[in-house]
Amino acid sequence: MGKDKDSKGSKKATDRLGKSDYADALEPLEVELNRLARWVAHHGKRVLVVFEGRDTAGKGGAISAVSDCLNPRQCRVVALPKPTEVERTQWYFQRYVAHLPAAGEIVLFDRSWYNRAGVEKVMGYCSEDEVQRFLKQAPAFEQLLVDDGILLFKYWLTVDQAEQEARFAERRDDPLKRWKLSPIDLKARLKYRDYGMARDAMLDATHTQQAPWTLVDFNDQRRGRLTLIRHLLDQLPDCDVPEQLIEFEPLSAPPARESFTGLLKPIPSI
Repeated sequence: MGKDKDSKGSKKATDRLGKSDYADALEPLEVELNRLARWVAHHGKRVLVVFEGRDTAGKGGAISAVSDCLNPRQCRVVALPKPTEVERTQWYFQRYVAHLPAAGEIVLFDRSWYNRAGVEKVMGYCSEDEVQRFLKQAPAFEQLLVDDGILLFKYWLTVDQAEQEARFAERRDDPLKRWKLSPIDLKARLKYRDYGMARDAMLDATHTQQAPWTLVDFNDQRRGRLTLIRHLLDQLPDCDVPEQLIEFEPLSAPPARESFTGLLKPIPSI
């Protein structure tokens, strides 16, 4: 697995994909994602996609790019809070099992059981023995998932420290993004190299033939999203399931307006 690049490895702002070009490139991928969703539903497949990476890497945006065009009843996003006191006494993987996909579902994990090998290790929320136990058990756990027929994909979104710093500053300065900054983020910001070492140990222990990791450059988030979606689509077979044609019968009367006879009235339009 590759090591951290320095700040010179980040894409310059002038090289980044513009919004219009991104939208044009994303549209056909959204059509393919819908074809994929129909294939998953038609064949009763179970798809599980794990999104991991440093703070600010772009996990939320990547997940939205995949899920926004899909039926939320079929495509679920799982972003678990910190474990409760009861969950801390359970087998570490236990609380994640309840969120695994059923037949016909696509589940996207915004962070996952790999918290143990990342933030929990670096921030001292677990012991080194717990980390080593996790690194030993994770491949076995994922082997069980794959053996049972779950289609498992694991993505690590890479971001250089200079780019991470710029994104932290943007969150600090933008009142609409400030909620993304937490006290843990501020502490973790100073541990970039520690996270890199923890990541390398995690990848070395859990990059297996049955559940490999895929690294995606997210210094340019728009290019990263397109690259990730294209890769995900390419890992699955041609999934063209014919759409059911829907025909509308003509209305029996002219279209009616929504009217109210009681006291309630809609508020005035802006």
